[in-house]
Amino acid sequence: MLAKEVKTGTVVVHEGNPVVIQGISVHSPSARGAATLYKFRARNVLTRNKVDITMKGTDAMDEADFSRRDVQMMYTDATHLHLMDKEDYQQYELALEDAEEELPYMTEGLEGIRALIYNDACVGLDLPASVELTITQCDPGVKGNSATSRNKPATMETGLVVQVPEYIKEGERLKIDTRTGQFLSRA
Repeated sequence: MLAKEVKTGTVVVHEGNPVVIQGISVHSPSARGAATLYKFRARNVLTRNKVDITMKGTDAMDEADFSRRDVQMMYTDATHLHLMDKEDYQQYELALEDAEEELPYMTEGLEGIRALIYNDACVGLDLPASVELTITQCDPGVKGNSATSRNKPATMETGLVVQVPEYIKEGERLKIDTRTGQFLSRA
């Protein structure tokens, strides 16, 4: 695959390791005959380290032997998160430290989870863009403070703390963005 054909979310091999492309910037040359440079911000799938890659548009990159599988969360134990493939019922496990960014958004029965499979092992998770969570603890709003929009912290059922508008009450279900961790709307 040529560098100019790579899109965000593509998994490629860089220096022998699979990396997920997270951002792309294109730098056009100012001189005649110079090549357009593609700068990629990527994350190593195995070590979770960020990697910066700079290539010419005609340079080639190899696609990784990588797949995304729809999975369902079964349970967590002290060290691992256990998942089941929805198609062939194969079970995967992922170390909790490898999923610590995703865990605050995961509840039992969450739809749309995709496991990142590399060499028949789960190395990461893709969550849906937003999830619905219930507020378990939230301070009540103060009457008369509605002239300006202010936020307050709310603790969700998974332990995630989100800034919500003052009119939101304990027990409500909210849509939360999994990429930024911000309140989107009531569910």
